Amino acid sequence: MKVTIRQATEADLPGILDIVNDAILNSTAIWSHYAYTLDNRRKWLAERREKNQPILVAVLGSDIAGFASFGDFRPHDGYLHSVEHSIYVHRHHHGKGIGKQLMPPLFHAAKALGKHVMIGGIEAGNTGSLKFHRDLGFVETGRLKEVGWKFDRWLDLVFMQKILDASTDIRID
Repeated sequence: MKVTIRQATEADLPGILDIVNDAILNSTAIWSHYAYTLDNRRKWLAERREKNQPILVAVLGSDIAGFASFGDFRPHDGYLHSVEHSIYVHRHHHGKGIGKQLMPPLFHAAKALGKHVMIGGIEAGNTGSLKFHRDLGFVETGRLKEVGWKFDRWLDLVFMQKILDASTDIRID
């Protein structure tokens, strides 16, 4: 089945919410203890649109199979050219290459907005995500020990970054 990558609309928010809440409730990918609401995702969509920051969805058949976005890395103007991204694929669609299809358009969108660096914050035990990012050219730039708490244990945060240059135009098949 063909995957279509496009900008998210408000109609996509229930599918995005399903993916996000599954990650919140069943993984350490998102360090929140409470599920998000549809109103929360509406506000998030509006904030991203206001800043011209993309939210891309991967549509498989009629399902939202995954999504990717980026936002400001930090609020100070010295970080203007750096963004932090998020990418999530529905657990029923892991291993189908959907994440690798979402990232090149996200790189392109960041470059089009004059961004120079894309950063990911990944829980240190998430070996699949760490490998995924390495395969896309991200490099580990730091580890913060025991800065998160979820599921009754301390979590380490790994920062990875990719400098956005001509190599970000390469298609990942």
